[in-house]
Amino acid sequence: MGMFDKLIANLKASKKTIVFTEGTDERILSAADRLLKEDLMGVVLCGNVDEVKAAAAKGGFDVSKAEILDPATYPEMDALVAQMVELRKGKMTEDEVKAALAKSNYFGTMLVKAGKADALLGGATYSTADTVRPALQIIKTKKGSNLVSSSFILFREKDGQEEKIAMGDCAINLGYTDRLDKDGNVVLSAAQQLAEVAVETARTADYFGIDPKVAVLSFSTYGSGKGGTVQLSHDAVIEARKIDPELVIDGEFQFDAAVSA
Repeated sequence: MGMFDKLIANLKASKKTIVFTEGTDERILSAADRLLKEDLMGVVLCGNVDEVKAAAAKGGFDVSKAEILDPATYPEMDALVAQMVELRKGKMTEDEVKAALAKSNYFGTMLVKAGKADALLGGATYSTADTVRPALQIIKTKKGSNLVSSSFILFREKDGQEEKIAMGDCAINLGYTDRLDKDGNVVLSAAQQLAEVAVETARTADYFGIDPKVAVLSFSTYGSGKGGTVQLSHDAVIEARKIDPELVIDGEFQFDAAVSA
């Protein structure tokens, strides 16, 4: 089974709608065309209607079945503003919320929160930070999760076979430090945070049909180096086993040791 076969089967079984924050981007329009042509998902494109249609025509993409929503003319904008003001609970004024929702990254995220769409894809022209920040502020993490992380999947040829490696977290967290309460007590250690990233990356890999065998990386293999992230990576393995005792995980490893048979 290919990596996307399970996902495609799930989409066909339960029709979902995705909102794209950059409706005029050629890559987005190409994806929207394919999703609609294969009847995989409903599609919402954010942007000026005329500009989106012109970009689609220029690239030869058929997005006639997509819904194009412009934050400047969206008829239910007042309701979105009110909902977001409530969600931000005094952290943003009404004027600040209106300014944020004028941008398609916030507008698209609120469409998901309001139930107008099930998922969002952005980052074609928006930075990772500008794509993730609205989700952190509006959608929040799922119950039981303590932080947000990312993962991506690398493909390489190995002995004539295609090998897939899920890498996490290479885009969100710059590092890990203990979280303390107001009295200075550790409420979530750095190792527990890295462990959660490892477990979630494994779950992502499994979702895409990759049997997860997790290596927690450092510049050291089993204590060959000292200092830096060595102890963190070692402790994260222990914590990850507490979260998921069935998970195949080990470390700390250098990358070459991790991928070597």
